[in-house]
Amino acid sequence: MCSFSYLKQETNLTVVTEFILLGFQGGRAFRIVFFCLLLVIFCVTVSGNLLIILVVSYSRSLHSPMYFFLTQLSFLDLVLTITVVPTMLLVVLYEGMYVSFTSCLIQYYFFLGCEALECLILTVMSYDRYQAICNPLRYTSVMTLTFCLKAVLLCWLAIVSMVLMFAVLFSQLLFCGPNIIDHFFCDFDPLLELSCSETVMIKLVSIVLVIPIVVCPLIFIIVSYGYIILTVLKIPSVTGRQKTFSTCSSHLAVVSMLYVSIISIYAFPTQIGVKKTLALFYTVITPLLNPSIYSLSNRNIKVAVKKLFSNKSGMFYTGLCNSGCPCFLDAMHSGDLRPVLPIHR
Repeated sequence: MCSFSYLKQETNLTVVTEFILLGFQGGRAFRIVFFCLLLVIFCVTVSGNLLIILVVSYSRSLHSPMYFFLTQLSFLDLVLTITVVPTMLLVVLYEGMYVSFTSCLIQYYFFLGCEALECLILTVMSYDRYQAICNPLRYTSVMTLTFCLKAVLLCWLAIVSMVLMFAVLFSQLLFCGPNIIDHFFCDFDPLLELSCSETVMIKLVSIVLVIPIVVCPLIFIIVSYGYIILTVLKIPSVTGRQKTFSTCSSHLAVVSMLYVSIISIYAFPTQIGVKKTLALFYTVITPLLNPSIYSLSNRNIKVAVKKLFSNKSGMFYTGLCNSGCPCFLDAMHSGDLRPVLPIHR
């Protein structure tokens, strides 16, 4: 397999048009087993996240802000999986893969947008849990349809703006040297290592944007859970404390997995093998576990899933409005909300 591909050569400047993804190195037996495992994970992840979106959309008992944000999280995991895993399957199957310059950057933009937007959505979800546990009487008046839509729209606008900014910065970089990426997808650091342009500006912008996208949301989540823990400790009954905190245990588990993997790979210098393993965790394992975490620990979702499969006609009847569309927003707008509030005893 050649290590260079060229678009044109002008004044001794050779421009790269393709990259080569090396992926994980191993023997034939390892590649076959790893490919089959990834294929199963891909199918389960796509099915699980689609199921979460479907169940929440068509079950009136789940028409609450918390589950609305959960559908956003499942959608992001779905897009992230479709963006990264198919490329990884081809890389494993063929012991490497050519990917065009444009396709590589597009993959990175989708990956960047999904991960950054997930950080913001998890922050909004922590605020939802804070209101539900610390201010249960004001929950429905604060977490309204307007607030939920504005919060999600603001998150999307912020991330789209960030991705466009990176697109402009990457368009100013030249890639005229080696084109071998020792990774299974197009990530930030491997791309910059191959650039023959000055990368100080884009690195500086990335460091600055980490503060509002990663650091500030993490601080907000920690503070929110600080207040939540203080409120839970005031509940006299052990059973009451357990039931109250169980409403946010799933969210806390997802936050921990995401931030631990991101901080480990980007904040601390590690070998490329370790980086690829950690990247495998938050691009493949986390989207796989998120539906399981929320469904296994949430009785409402388990009941809704059973109803979905046991009574298909009932699903369509309860999930369709007079206009023929899912009536989640109409239910929220009309005040027919079913907030997931803790039980204090």
